[in-house]
Amino acid sequence: MRELAKLKEKSLRGKHVLLRLDLNVPIEEGRVIDRFRLDRALPTIASLRKAGAKTIILSHLGRAGGSLLPVARELNSVIDAGFIPAPLREVHKTLRELGDGGVVLLENLRRDPGEEKGSAAFAKALAALGNIYVNDAFSVSHRKHASVYALPRLLPHYAGPLFVEEVSNLKKAFSPRHPFVLILGGAKFETKVPVLKRFLKIADRIVVVGAIAHAFFRAQGCELGKSRIDKSVSAKPFLRAVKDGRIILPSDALVSNGSAVEGKAVTALAKGDTIVDIGPQGIEELRRALKGAKMILWNGPSGNYESGYGGGTVAIARMIARSSAYSIVGGGDTVTAVQKTGLISKFDFVSTGGGAMLSYLATGTLPGIEALD
Repeated sequence: MRELAKLKEKSLRGKHVLLRLDLNVPIEEGRVIDRFRLDRALPTIASLRKAGAKTIILSHLGRAGGSLLPVARELNSVIDAGFIPAPLREVHKTLRELGDGGVVLLENLRRDPGEEKGSAAFAKALAALGNIYVNDAFSVSHRKHASVYALPRLLPHYAGPLFVEEVSNLKKAFSPRHPFVLILGGAKFETKVPVLKRFLKIADRIVVVGAIAHAFFRAQGCELGKSRIDKSVSAKPFLRAVKDGRIILPSDALVSNGSAVEGKAVTALAKGDTIVDIGPQGIEELRRALKGAKMILWNGPSGNYESGYGGGTVAIARMIARSSAYSIVGGGDTVTAVQKTGLISKFDFVSTGGGAMLSYLATGTLPGIEALD
């Protein structure tokens, strides 16, 4: 995997560089409300400008074909950058007039169905716009989309600095310092299963929280009331690891029953109960699991964070921030929670990836990595 950082500036000057970024940021009422991914991308854009490259930013926004115009406005507030809302066939004239050090953002790639289909024709149309391709969008590199998988095969290609940083930090989990604790939360058990299988052979302890823990409680025969459960995969194959202590589940939960929110043992739930977060005893159990850890990797909140039940997730963030362990955190809601605590600088590495992070941890590679080899 060739790195952009090792390419000499003279090789970039005057060249049209297709820079794949992930600017899929939350937008409300036409304004960007979370700049995390945008801010992480700024150093790469700045380095290409300094080298005199003509930077053409490629990105997507959501799945419904929304416009990147609000992102372009936010980007333009910190870097002089243009925006081209026109279809690809109409952008060539604008790009010919782009000067050295210039930056433009193209409209949402997913407005063309060829992007998500991995269309060779769409990739070819994109390749015609540039001389060099750079992938600095690790967080979308688990998908075989045209701009991630097909496009780099058509041009000289490089991994951007953020992409390299993601890989170099996440790969530390494959040969970690011990004791190594993995914390997995979130809602979709199915997405965590491959990670669980791999890390049962690596981690000293795996703490399972959030709705994915409900799959374990169900496998143990617990009443879960109205709690969310991913029934697509059974947790029964992992119960032996629970019994021998390699997987740790919270013994209680914060429960809503329509009239009150209270802590209950997971073995004492009623049919009208809904688990909304980890309970106080579970937080203490997690604190003991983290004691003495030399490395901690965390992906996924402990509760229904989007509905306001973030107490457990915040408690986990504070525990890790106080720890001397090397710490990695990733996943959209998880990172948002850490940002709101003001503790983000206390983590050694914050991944921009959610699904990409999980896919890389499970397999050690991604389609986007393979396309750059």
